[in-house]
Amino acid sequence: MTTASIFVSSVQKELAEERRAVKAFVEGDALLCRFFTVFLFEDLPAADARADAVYLDEVDRSALYVGLFGNDYGFEDAQGLSPTEREFDRATRHGKPRLIFVKGAADRARHPKMAALIRKAGDQLIRRRFTGTSDLTAALYASLVEHLERTGRLRTRPFDAAACPDASLDDLSMEKLDLFLSRAQSQRGYPLPPGTAMEAALAHLNLLDGREPSHAAVLLFGRDPQRFLLTSEVKCLHFHGTEVRKPIPSYQIYKGTVFELVDQAVDFVMSKIARRVGTRALGPEAPVDYELPREAVAEAIVNAVAHRDYTSNASVQVMLFTDRLEVWNPGELPPSLTLDDLRRPHASIPRNPLIAEPMFLARYAEKAGSGILDMIARCREAGLPTPEFRQSGGQFIQTLGRARPAAAPEVTPEVTPGVTPEVTPGVRLVQVLIGEMTRQQLQRALGLKDDDHFRKAHLQPALDAGLIEMTIPDKPRSSRQKYRLTAKGTKKGPKGT
Repeated sequence: MTTASIFVSSVQKELAEERRAVKAFVEGDALLCRFFTVFLFEDLPAADARADAVYLDEVDRSALYVGLFGNDYGFEDAQGLSPTEREFDRATRHGKPRLIFVKGAADRARHPKMAALIRKAGDQLIRRRFTGTSDLTAALYASLVEHLERTGRLRTRPFDAAACPDASLDDLSMEKLDLFLSRAQSQRGYPLPPGTAMEAALAHLNLLDGREPSHAAVLLFGRDPQRFLLTSEVKCLHFHGTEVRKPIPSYQIYKGTVFELVDQAVDFVMSKIARRVGTRALGPEAPVDYELPREAVAEAIVNAVAHRDYTSNASVQVMLFTDRLEVWNPGELPPSLTLDDLRRPHASIPRNPLIAEPMFLARYAEKAGSGILDMIARCREAGLPTPEFRQSGGQFIQTLGRARPAAAPEVTPEVTPGVTPEVTPGVRLVQVLIGEMTRQQLQRALGLKDDDHFRKAHLQPALDAGLIEMTIPDKPRSSRQKYRLTAKGTKKGPKGT
């Protein structure tokens, strides 16, 4: 974190003790020293430069001006102005935030020009009075904290509601916002349609802090969210055993919006577990049964991405072992919830409500606090162990047990017992494509919600590899477009049909 310079009004013998006290206090305070350094004119080494030019240059470079005004006016130059008044005027002219502290309650003993300077400052801003160093530092602390809150450097608002430092509306993607609005409208009847202006859409979702995009806005619709929030990525690891051991057979780090992170991480898990493709006896689409219910996997990953502590330097980790899936996320349960509460109906208490709301609108999450109960029910229905939850070292951990050995004979023939299949995205699509299917049918068969991710990670790779082809190749954007297997794709197509 970069620190900002505070310029304390230049040398006045009368206030030498107070000036030193300000520097010692700011640079010794555990909070303020993270944000500020203090410049005192007397700390500069001897230099071949005019003193007035040096201190005015330092005013220009500073982020804040702190004026300590006493009784004395100080040395006067040819124009009859003291360094203190010139510094104040310079800070005013350049629009620097100014904090003015006046020593003493009575003005009778002040030099007339100092009294005039105090009046001039009082006409422009609020002055605070002090009598000694203790009340000076207390008043300074309150003023600096207020400044940090006002500028967004010190967050007192929820993390997801606070402005994302250095981010602007230009760092958000209109395409990603339109995809969300389209989905939210179709899934939840959201009133704003695709094409709504960025600022209006963000205001409707409470994703602006003033006129700046909040952390939630960047995580939901950012062109490159990890440029601002590096650890918002998701790390996915696959092990051919029950322990964390190197070498790691498969290790992927996914980046993108929270929607893209969920889809990519779910895709990672589903591509590496056993599955069985059924027949079309009960409908036009062949059912695909996975060893772990996709809804349970998605719920665990959505929980981790939506409810993690984004101020942590840790990332969400999704770890697939031969006997279980573990999803780790930074942060702990709210104090009002216990691990036992998760196994019975409970209130939804999102850590990041402004992230959770759009995920609900896009039907990635539910509001009723029923997600974990649904996860437990899905696993039980599939004959799997009841999911487990624990907290360890500031991490919340969800564990889903994989299929018991008795389930092994039901795995598709190409899966070697005891080995988790490695399936590329293009091949996954081929294995669910039966006859001729639309894009929507294929996306639904894979259980994917994000249109852009499906196109980039599945549809286009399968087309590029020559595994599938369009039924109307001359009109790729036709509303009647469907896809079918090529001769090459047929060799890797669905089994059991």
